[in-house]
Amino acid sequence: MKEFGLIVLAYLLGSIPTALLISKSFFGIDIREYGSGNMGATNTFRVLGPRYGTIVMVIDILKGLAATLLCFMLPFYMDNELARINMMIGLGLSAVVGHIFPIFANFKGGKGVATLFGMIVALQPVVAASCVAVFIVVLYLTRYVSLSSILAALMLPICVLWIWNENETLYRIFALLVAILVLVTHQKNIIRLIKGVESRIPILKHRDRRRNRKRS
Repeated sequence: MKEFGLIVLAYLLGSIPTALLISKSFFGIDIREYGSGNMGATNTFRVLGPRYGTIVMVIDILKGLAATLLCFMLPFYMDNELARINMMIGLGLSAVVGHIFPIFANFKGGKGVATLFGMIVALQPVVAASCVAVFIVVLYLTRYVSLSSILAALMLPICVLWIWNENETLYRIFALLVAILVLVTHQKNIIRLIKGVESRIPILKHRDRRRNRKRS
């Protein structure tokens, strides 16, 4: 019964509509009516700029982190590693579902990548560091948040299954499901990337100007 209560609490944490709250508080708009229509960090970067996009991303990461760590509220999970991992995965996924289908925003949310990352930080910080490294490198090279998110998500099963070769079966299944989930939720982005019409976020403009001057 206590576990069910924590699952519900994790969902409510994930349901906090960060992008919607910030867009309405500072700009008087509903972020879901602009850009891709998603209530996530990527669309916030696109519509409101890097400052507010970063704020939304950090808070959404913290939602996943906090939700996953709720398991430590129950003493049983302190000393039982297998049960703890299973419970953390359940709590984290509940927060991700909350982010994608938030009860506080008419069940129309974001794609859950930042919240997933917060969950991974709680589960396995080293793997999370590898994923964020891929994200940063791809973002620096391309300025596509969507492409960075997709490749970072694909890095997760690579790390879990091959680089660190984790033995926990549920953890391996989770890593594969995360990659599949991100691919499914980014179908429209993938189509736009293939067509060459995906929006880039407005960062590194000075770098681009220098390159353009050199070419001219």
